[in-house]
Amino acid sequence: MTHLSCGSHIGAVLSVADIVAVLYADVMKYDPENPEWDGRDRFILGKGHAGAAIYAALAECGFFPTEELKTHYKNGSRLSGHVSHHVPGVDFSTGSLGHALPVAAGMAFAALCDNKDHRVFAVLGDGECDEGSNWEAAMSINAFHATNVISFVDRNKCMIDGRTEDVMPLEPFADKWRAFGFHVFDIDGHNMMELSNAIDYALGEPDAPVMIIANTIKGEGIDFMEDDYHWHYGAVDEAKYKEAKESLKKHYEKRIARVEKEAK
Repeated sequence: MTHLSCGSHIGAVLSVADIVAVLYADVMKYDPENPEWDGRDRFILGKGHAGAAIYAALAECGFFPTEELKTHYKNGSRLSGHVSHHVPGVDFSTGSLGHALPVAAGMAFAALCDNKDHRVFAVLGDGECDEGSNWEAAMSINAFHATNVISFVDRNKCMIDGRTEDVMPLEPFADKWRAFGFHVFDIDGHNMMELSNAIDYALGEPDAPVMIIANTIKGEGIDFMEDDYHWHYGAVDEAKYKEAKESLKKHYEKRIARVEKEAK
């Protein structure tokens, strides 16, 4: 997708991909045949620039043909660079950072008022947490006991201007969320088991809202992109595309071997 479109926020797409995979494969309730189904779980990607990850997941889940992914980022395509609600399965257009958690809070409050049992999942970028609106939302979520919001931060420690701790330090990050009344899981965001365990806890009706800080790597799986904020946005030519695919293949072969070893 990103190669054909000659541009994308590829680093952010790769850091959030495992979170998205777990949610869409194992956790969220939805119906591709009825995207507006009232009983569906809601999902909001705060870091809307990583929309390619969501489009890929939605296509794989049957919301629209995978062939349409080739139109990503093209003029006239509904698969815009920042995630768009014009796409079936997308609940809220994002990209203006700092809006995801407040909107998720509003959706969750509405569900509680209407005695509905769907959940609201919100995935934020760590650079996005520089926005004060997130902390207003966090305060409200705790005050109104909206434990039907399950929140994540894709903590890849990079943003467009540099490393997060150089641009606007977030640490002690977990303690900030605890101070707002959240249970905090500080985990490896590329470890499926850790992600699943944290989500299972959050879905178990805890006595406080849950924030899952998923420590990730920007450009995960591609050697020349990993942990490099210069790949916040970028395009790859044909040679780099082939190199990236080969790097991903080796990376996931190693990951599968590690998981199989741990399973034994």
